[in-house]
Amino acid sequence: MLQRLLKEPPFRIATRLAVKLLPVRASVKPGWDVVGKPQYLTGLVHAAREAQAQGITSFCAIEFGVAGGFGLIELQKYAEMVEQEFGVTINVVGFDTGAGLPNFCGDYRDHPDLWVEGDYPMDVDALKSRLSDRTELILGNVTDTLLEYVKSRQRHPVGFASFDMDLYSSTTDALQLFLFPQRSNLKRVTLYFDDVHTPIYHRRAGEYLAIQEFNHKQSSIFIDRWYNVSIDRPFPEAFWLNKMYIAHDLDQISATKMNRPVVVWKI
Repeated sequence: MLQRLLKEPPFRIATRLAVKLLPVRASVKPGWDVVGKPQYLTGLVHAAREAQAQGITSFCAIEFGVAGGFGLIELQKYAEMVEQEFGVTINVVGFDTGAGLPNFCGDYRDHPDLWVEGDYPMDVDALKSRLSDRTELILGNVTDTLLEYVKSRQRHPVGFASFDMDLYSSTTDALQLFLFPQRSNLKRVTLYFDDVHTPIYHRRAGEYLAIQEFNHKQSSIFIDRWYNVSIDRPFPEAFWLNKMYIAHDLDQISATKMNRPVVVWKI
């Protein structure tokens, strides 16, 4: 009863301040929105729990679209926090051209009314100076760099990925992460799509269209919203909750056999 009361207005404001100031577990922080990127920490915590359920001791967390680097720096900080709580190893990877947005696809699908080629360039040297050894920054067009990365990756399955590439074309290229023959990922990968859920976006362009086409072109991975992610949260109105998705690896799920006794309901 006390826990439920602390999540209700107006008590939730005071509780959030206490959570922010006290040394609470990493898994508690995103529920109260007390970190800069709660969507990233939520994704990492969910991935850590998924990895534990599968008996996997390590995974990677990817940010597509690094720009100034705030998100990548936060991601590497949260990775350390989640490692300490869950005992898993997290490899952090960021993909970006380094020179801002690349060439557009040539029509409405890339929202040319919103973006300009070269938007969001990166100060590469300044960002690299703030990255730890756990974080890998991969520069270049994702069309080329992603395949190279997937072929060379031997260690960590994908557990969390953030997509903030703005363009339909770039997001489509990045989603190939799940389709390469060399792919390796958890059965359920937590995703965050930044450019959705505002009036300017629609299913015929941008990230919405990239997701829709991805699902239609193959049947092994299905990307869907993270349903009911806002349930039992003190701040269910948080806007970023509408941007959380999950990539379900249907092939892996089909191949999994549950090893437990049959559940019997008793009257």
